[in-house]
Order: sequence, then C-alpha cells, then structure tokens
Amino acid sequence: MTAGDLATRLAPAIAPDPGRVIVKLFVPGEDAAITRTRAAALISRIMLLDEDTAVDLLRATLLRFGGRHHDLEAIFAHHHDLVRHRVPRHAELSLPARLLVGAYFSHEYAVEGAALCNPSMVPHPDQTGLDPGRLRVAISLRQIGEGHLSSIGFATAVLGPGSDLLLTDRGGPLSVGRRHSTRHRRDLLAGGLSDDARDNEVSAAMLDSMPERFTDDDFERAIARLPAELLTRTTTRRTLEELRRATSSDYAVTFPEDLPLHRRVLWPATAAESNGMEDARFVRVCDEEGRPSYRATYTAYDGRHIHSHLIASDDLRHFEITPMRGPASANKGMALFPRPVGGRELALCRSDGETVGLSTLGPDHTWRAPVPLHRPRRGWELVQVGNCGSPIETEFGWLVLTHGVGPMRDYALGALLLDSREPHRVIGELPGALLTADATEREGYVPNVVYSCGGLLHAGAVWLPYGASDTRVGFARVPLDELIEAMRPR
Repeated sequence: MTAGDLATRLAPAIAPDPGRVIVKLFVPGEDAAITRTRAAALISRIMLLDEDTAVDLLRATLLRFGGRHHDLEAIFAHHHDLVRHRVPRHAELSLPARLLVGAYFSHEYAVEGAALCNPSMVPHPDQTGLDPGRLRVAISLRQIGEGHLSSIGFATAVLGPGSDLLLTDRGGPLSVGRRHSTRHRRDLLAGGLSDDARDNEVSAAMLDSMPERFTDDDFERAIARLPAELLTRTTTRRTLEELRRATSSDYAVTFPEDLPLHRRVLWPATAAESNGMEDARFVRVCDEEGRPSYRATYTAYDGRHIHSHLIASDDLRHFEITPMRGPASANKGMALFPRPVGGRELALCRSDGETVGLSTLGPDHTWRAPVPLHRPRRGWELVQVGNCGSPIETEFGWLVLTHGVGPMRDYALGALLLDSREPHRVIGELPGALLTADATEREGYVPNVVYSCGGLLHAGAVWLPYGASDTRVGFARVPLDELIEAMRPR
C-alpha cells in the first residue's frame, strides 16, 4: 500500500456560499482611487427628505434586507453613531432618520464570496443527543471575500459511525458578535517589549505601576503618574504609542448564547489584523482538573506585516484574542500542543518560512526560537514544509500532519511522528505524500493546493478536513494503524 492509498476521501464538502453576508460600514468616496469622503453631502441630502419619505425608505430597506441579517436596526443605529459627527450640531434627527443614515452608510459583504479554505476540526462543546460511536465536531474555516480579506467562520458536522460524516446546514443570518475590551495581562505586555525594542525606563515605570491584570483606564492612569523627568525624554512618546498599540491588540468577542456556531464570524477588529485573520488552527486543551477549553493560533495581517495571535475560548461563544510574543511567533503556522509535555508548553512553528520547528514558551511568556524538526528533503516538499495543525496525541507518539510544496507550487500533505516524551525527536516519517489534489481539486482560486489547519482522532482513524485549491473544503479519513505502519523510522 502506498501513502497515497491511505487517505479515503469522504463525499460531503463545503463550498463557498456568496449568500453568507455581514453588514460593514460604507463611507461613499473612501473606495475611490483618490480618497475624498462624500459623507457630509450624503447626510445633507438625507436630511432634505420629508419624514414620510424617510420612513418609507427605511421600511423598504428593512423589508429587503432584514431577513438576511441579525438585528439589522441595531447595526444601522451603530453606523449612524459612527458618522454622526457629520450631522450638523443644531440638527435633531428622528429615530427613523437616524436609522436611515445608518442604512446609507452600510453595505453587505460576502465573507466567503472569493474563497473558502484551510479548515481545522475539534470536538464540539455540545455532545448531547448522539448515539455511541458518533462525535459532533466544530470546524473552523478561513473565509475570503472581496479584496482578499480573510475572516474566521465555522461549520458543524457529526462523525461516525464508521466513515459517515454528516454536515449541519449553514443557513441563517451571520453575526460578528459584540466586541468589547478585556483585562490585559501585564506579563504578556512585558514579554513583547523586547520584540518591539521598547524595554526602557518609561516602559519599566509603566509596568511597575499597573496591576497584573489591567484595564484601559489603568493604562491611562499609569501614564498620568509618570514623573515629568520621564515624560520629557525624547523616546517617551514613541514608547507610549507602542505600548498603547500593544494593549489595543487585546480584545474579546461574545456571541448570543442562542446563536448557532455556524452563524458566528470572527471579523478583523484591530489594526494588526486589518487585512485579515488567516489560517486559524484550533485545538481542544484540558487543564489539570481535566476541564476542556479551546485555543487557536492564527495569522494577523495588516497589509504589510504578519504575526501570530492567540484565541482562547471555553465554549466557542466568548473569545479572547491576544498577540503572541517571541521569535517563534514572527511568522505563519504556529500550532499549539494540546497539553504540556514534561512541564513545558510547546508549539510547532515555521519561523524561517520553510522548516517545521518546535518552540517552547518561556517564563517571560515569549515563544523561544524553535528547534528544527523537519527540513525540506523530498521532492514534493523542497520549496517549504510546515504543519497542518496541532499535533495529535496517539499511543504511538505525537502525530504531526504536514504540508509540502513541490514543483509548480504543487501542494501535498504528509505526516511525521514525534516521540511522546521528547517531541523534539522525530521517530517516524511517511515516505510519500498522504494526500495531493486530484483532478477534481486542482482548479480554483489558488490552483493545485491541498491544505489543512488541523484534524482529530476518532474511533481509530484520523479525520482530516482540507482546503482544495481554496475553492471548497473536503474531508478525508485515514485509519491510524495503517498510517503508523506505513511510516519509516528516522
């Protein structure tokens, strides 16, 4: 049996759905080659409408679009508030007029109108109502819309019995949730100072005057307490700007409890991720008492720079987002181990862009420079090699699914096996590719690509979601014992 015979493709697939839309702020003129906002002129024209006309327009808009969105009136009210500085100060707008302003400053955005790819899969928080041998899973998706802007979406499926896989319908209005501030961690802020070359007297004084968990108000009060001798230093303004930028990258998002997972969208919310949240690698972790929760790494992209960020959630309803620190987090493809190994928090990474490495979280909460595990060495991976999600713990060792890039930028998936107790040791390697794009998967938004951000082990088999040419998400199943048998010692 060759490596390519091990993976069995399953029938269900997820295709991009242009009907999955959210509402974004729209400011006329800002999308032009030469930016010149026309906001004030538009508001003036809206204010010239008589009340009856405004009410009719609003009613027609809500009738046309209301069924496609969750609480559309609240979105219109919020968008009005974002542009109300353009409303003349003496003007008193009625509620319908304010909502109509919000409607004119809104537009629909198809979150996966361009592409859908790079999934990861974890056990769903809700396992109720299932027969033995079945597992409900949560699937994260990289969804790409106009302008190649990526966000994180979700789907739900049930695995088993046998090779059955049943996808849950993804219909219904989407929500980006409620974004709110979170209590920042002083140790994480301190850990990033060396990354930004801002470890100086000003930053040290700020850290010393703030509690271990601090709010935005605590941060501003710490600035007010800085001695005049520090405030007048030439580097102070830049240091404070960097500290404020770092704390602004921490935030939380909460979704209504009754909103199904497949209707939740994690949408870019900070400057660091303004051009996309890419390739989330979700993994379920357990604390010392065995309580499960979820972690994910993803690539934040601001149009020029990339950086790894962390998502933490107990229930996939409330999410807390923070940047990751240290050399290993400076590139794409970090993937967390589901538990500490030998008392150490570990992660796979690709900090040099082409090698699978192993990083350790230091006591200062920075991810150390990685130890190389596997460099490009076979024909199908000579361009680069990286992980396809978090390691899967098995009785044989840590199973690491990999991706490689060969001639003509042709992607393939492979596998490594790491020692259970000493995961810096590669003890097994699949000699050939586990999965490559077949004739039905080669064409798409990005041709000749198969890519995954994480699978899981269930009922003696590895279940693997994968993106096919960024055009759809497919699924494959690999019996674990056959996969291990096909590996060769390193």
